[in-house]
Amino acid sequence: MTYLRTAAAAGLMLAVCPAVAAQSAHTDQDHDPRAARDTSFSVGDIVVTARDMAGSTATVLTSVDRLGGDIAQRQSVDNAWELFARLPGVTLTDFNQGTTSGRFSIRGFNGEGEINAVRLSIDGIPANTNDGGMAFIDAVMPLDIARVELVRGTADPRHGLHAIAGSADIATRIGGDYLDVRALAGAFGTAEGQLSAGVETGRLSQNYFVGYRRSTGFRDHAGLDRVSLAGKWFYDRGPVRIGGIARYAQAEADEPGYLTDADAYTDRRRSYAVSASDGGRRRLSQYSLHLDADVSDDLALSAKGYANGFYDDRYVRFSATVAQQRRLTRESHYGAMATLHHHPTVAFLHRLMLEAGGDVQVQDNESLRWLTAERRITGRTRDQAFGLTVAGGYAQAVIEPAGWLSITPGWRFDTVSGTLRNRLNGQRYPINAYGTISQPKVSVAITPAAGVTAYANYGRTFQIGVGAGAYKVPPRTTDLDPSINEGWEAGVKLTRGRWLEARVAVWEQTASGEIKRRLNDPSGDSDNLGATRRSGLDVQASVTPVPAASLWGAYSYQRARIVTPDPAMPSQAGNRIDHVPRHLFSAGLDVVPAERWRVSLWGNGQSRYELTPANTLPRYGAYLVANGEVAWRVLPRLEVAAQLKNIGDRAYEYVWFDGSQVLHAPADGRALYGSVRLTL
Repeated sequence: MTYLRTAAAAGLMLAVCPAVAAQSAHTDQDHDPRAARDTSFSVGDIVVTARDMAGSTATVLTSVDRLGGDIAQRQSVDNAWELFARLPGVTLTDFNQGTTSGRFSIRGFNGEGEINAVRLSIDGIPANTNDGGMAFIDAVMPLDIARVELVRGTADPRHGLHAIAGSADIATRIGGDYLDVRALAGAFGTAEGQLSAGVETGRLSQNYFVGYRRSTGFRDHAGLDRVSLAGKWFYDRGPVRIGGIARYAQAEADEPGYLTDADAYTDRRRSYAVSASDGGRRRLSQYSLHLDADVSDDLALSAKGYANGFYDDRYVRFSATVAQQRRLTRESHYGAMATLHHHPTVAFLHRLMLEAGGDVQVQDNESLRWLTAERRITGRTRDQAFGLTVAGGYAQAVIEPAGWLSITPGWRFDTVSGTLRNRLNGQRYPINAYGTISQPKVSVAITPAAGVTAYANYGRTFQIGVGAGAYKVPPRTTDLDPSINEGWEAGVKLTRGRWLEARVAVWEQTASGEIKRRLNDPSGDSDNLGATRRSGLDVQASVTPVPAASLWGAYSYQRARIVTPDPAMPSQAGNRIDHVPRHLFSAGLDVVPAERWRVSLWGNGQSRYELTPANTLPRYGAYLVANGEVAWRVLPRLEVAAQLKNIGDRAYEYVWFDGSQVLHAPADGRALYGSVRLTL
C-alpha cells in the first residue's frame, strides 16, 4: 500500500506539473541550463557565486537540500548540528550529554553512533572523525555559515569514505566587505557573542570569525563553555583563486547523565549524583589550502590539501550499576583532493561535461580508555593506536543529447590500508583486505515542460569497520568484505519562478552485510547487524504566494529493516532497526507584516522508534516541537529579535536501553532568547 500511495503521488505530480508549467513559457530556466535539471530543494535564500567549481553539486542528479545562510545565521543553538532540523527528512538524535551532544542522520539510518552514514565536509574539507562521527561540526557557529547542502542517496560519486547514505557540506562566509556582530542572551544562563568580518582589498579577501557561547543548560550539571575562531584568506587572480583557511575551537562541558523511567517524567531537570564528575573537554582544528583555476574556457581545476586535529577527553558514567570511564581520543588527519572539470564541444550533443577526481585521506589515531572513580584512574581497558589510509578516485560525465534529457554515468573506486597496534599486549594487526571497492553510479533527468524535472538514479556506496572493527583482530582470522550499499531513487521536481518549489521522491537502499560499532565495549570492535533494507518517500513544498510571506513543509516516510540477521540472532529477521522513526515532518512560515518587521514560525517532529533490534521493548521518541521568532529592524543596520524555542513546552527526549534498563535524556523545555545584530 505504501508504494501504491507513492506511485499515486508521483503520478499526480507528473500530471499537475506540466499543466502548471504551461502557464508561462518564460522562466528562470531559460537563462541557466543547469536549472533545467535542478533536483534541489531550498529553505531560505541561497547565494550562488558565478564560478562553477569542479566537484560541485551542480553535477549531482539526486535529492539535494539547501539551507540558506539567512536562516542559519539567526538561530540560537548550542551545537551546529541542530541547524539540520530546518531541513526536510532529517532525523535528529539529541544525547544532550556535554560535548557528546548529538548528531543528525538521513535515509533510515539512526544517529546512535553505531553506524554514521553521512560524509561531512566544512568548506569542502573532510570533517568526520574515524568512527564517522560529526564532532568537527562543533567548530562552526551560525553567524559564519553561508549555506548548508545535504545530498541524499548513493548516486553521488564525489565521496567515498562515510558517504553511505549521502553527504553534507557546510560552506562558511568567504569574500565580501562587511562586519556582522550578534549578541544573544536568554534561558538557562545562556550568553553568546559572534563576530564575522570580511575585508576585500583589491584581489585579496580576508574573512575572520570569533564566537563564544556559555550556558548552564536546561538540566542540572549541564554547563557548556565554547569558543570558536576562524580565518580565511583568498587571492583572486581572475581565472585562478588560491587561499587558506584556519579554524580552531574548544569546548568544556558537564554531562547531566541519563534518568530512569521512574524519574524521567517527574523531574526532567534532575541530574543524579553518579554523574557529578562526568564531563569533558574537546579541541578541534582544521587547516587547509585551496586552489580553484579556470585553466581555459572549458576546463576547470579544483585542488585542496588539509590537516585536521581532534582531541576529546571525556569522563562518563551511564548509571549507578557501572563504573565511570575516562575516554581519550586523539586523531590527526591529513589529505589532499583534486578534481578536473571539462566541457568539450561535441557537434551532435546539446552539452557534455567530463569530470575526474581523486582523494587520499590519511589518519593517525589513538583510542584510550580507563575505569575511573570521580576522575581517579583505577584501571586501563583500552590502549590502541591505528593508522588508516583511504585512497579513491572517480570519473563521471554529464551527457545531454538534447536540452530536455540529461544522463550522468559515473564510477568510483576506493582502496583501504592500515595497521592497528594494541599497546596493552604489544600486538599488531593488519587491516581487513577489503580490496578495490567498486561503486558504479548512473542518473537520468528529463524536463518534459519548463520548470518540471523528473529524475531517477542508481548507485553503490560502501561501509567498512571503524576503530578496531576495520582490522583483523583475533578471534577473527579471516578478512571481512566491505558492506556494499546499493540504492535507487525516483522523483519529480517542480519549480514555478520564485513562488513555488516542490519535490516528491521514492527511494530504497540495501546493505549486503551491515556492521555496527560496539559503543560501550573496551575492544572497540563491531558486530554484524546483517543484510538490511531501507526505503521511503520524501515530499517537500515551498510556496511564496506574496513577496511578504513564504511557507514550506516536508514529510518523510522511512522503513529500516533487518532482512538477513547475524546467524547468532535469527529472531531479528524482519525486525525494525532501532532508533529509526517511521515518520518525519517539518514546516516553517516567514512573514513580513510591516516594514522593518519579520515574524517566523517553524517546527519539526517524528514518530516513535524501537530501542533495540530485538523490538521487544516499548517504543519511545515521538515529538512535535514548534519555535518562533519576532525581529524588528530598529535602524537600517541594527536588528533586535526575540526567539522562543519549544513554544508548547513539550516534554520530549532521547531514549536508549543499556541492556538492563531504559534510560532517558530529556531535551530542553521552553526557552526564550533575545538578540541584537549589527551589520555594516
